[in-house]
Amino acid sequence: MELPAPQDSTRPEVRVEVGSIPATDSRVPELRLWGIRRSIVLAVGAALLLVGGLIVAALWYAGWPGLERDATVTAATLFDLLKLVFAVVAGVGGVAALVVAYRRQRVAEHTNALAEFAHQLAHAADLRAEVTKALAEAADERAKIETDRSGVRLFNERFAKASEQLGSEKAAVRLAGVYAMAGLADDWREGRQTCIDVLCAYLRMPYTPPPDASNEMPTPADGQAPIVDADTARAAREEREVRHTVIRLIGRHLRLAEDDAASWCGYDFDFTGAVFDGGHFSGATFSGGEVSFVGSTFSGGRVFFDGATFSGGAVYFDDATFSGGWVFFERATFSGGPVFFIRVTFSGGRVSFDGATFSGGRVSFEGATFSGGAVYCDDTTFSGGRVSFVGATFSGGEVLVGKTSFQVPPKFDDWPTGRPPAGLVLPGA
Repeated sequence: MELPAPQDSTRPEVRVEVGSIPATDSRVPELRLWGIRRSIVLAVGAALLLVGGLIVAALWYAGWPGLERDATVTAATLFDLLKLVFAVVAGVGGVAALVVAYRRQRVAEHTNALAEFAHQLAHAADLRAEVTKALAEAADERAKIETDRSGVRLFNERFAKASEQLGSEKAAVRLAGVYAMAGLADDWREGRQTCIDVLCAYLRMPYTPPPDASNEMPTPADGQAPIVDADTARAAREEREVRHTVIRLIGRHLRLAEDDAASWCGYDFDFTGAVFDGGHFSGATFSGGEVSFVGSTFSGGRVFFDGATFSGGAVYFDDATFSGGWVFFERATFSGGPVFFIRVTFSGGRVSFDGATFSGGRVSFEGATFSGGAVYCDDTTFSGGRVSFVGATFSGGEVLVGKTSFQVPPKFDDWPTGRPPAGLVLPGA
């Protein structure tokens, strides 16, 4: 039995590549300016010094001429003095205006520099945010990978433990293994089919039903020794309890809605060669997968398929043997695929298809042997395909299809006497 491949062997390594980020570690642009008053005073003082220096230079160049003071100040002289004062005042105002304009220009340039610096900071912050997000996603992915690895490891350990329990010599331990395997199938969707295969394989193991309540000797399965002592009979009854638990758990999961997380609908079930001496599949839904009872033996007790639904795939009962007990297919629905009872042997017990519906395709009883017991098909409906009994042998027992509805008349071999064999009751008979 192969387990699903561990997920950690196929997952790629997570790599995050981060490009260079523009350097924004330079200092914030600084604006170094004196106070407005200090700047104006210094500028005016410098201007006055410059003017004074020019006057001194001019007088020096003129040889320091003497100044004559008139007794009276004329209007022209006063006017000249006023013009000189106004010129000085205008010069001082111009110097102050230049200082203010210069400071305004410096402030504007500094504002633009701060805006550019803020833009660079925002861009760098965006890049860092993207890198942080990428790193967080990488961390989450790595954590998920580790979680998946741990989960697969845990599932594998649970599978190994449940398989070991199923192989125990003690029935109680095997019973615990059955529940453990079913629980693992519920939790491990990727390995669910594997768990189902193990449970079905358990039912396919060689098995001889124990004696019934009357303590009469059971009929052993092919190749099995008869039960001869109390200890062996008790062990067989314990094994039957384990097997019936497997059947019960499978039926329980097949009765869940298909959208239920714990539903086993849609999976394959292989009961090839299994021995059924009881069990309960009533109301179960076999859909989407293949269901095989090829070579199975129904040899005692009661096996219930009443109300079960077989849809979406083929159902095989080829070479099965119905040799005792009751097998109920009452009100079962077979749709979506053919149903094969090829070379089935009905040699004892009773098989009831009362109220069942076959609507998915052909139904084949080709090569079947009806040599004992009874097969009931009251109110059974066969639609959507031909029912074939070609090659079937009727040598005993009863096959009652008198109240059966056939959309297409069933096909039989030609009868030498022109009449149905004894025990075969056809519609209208």
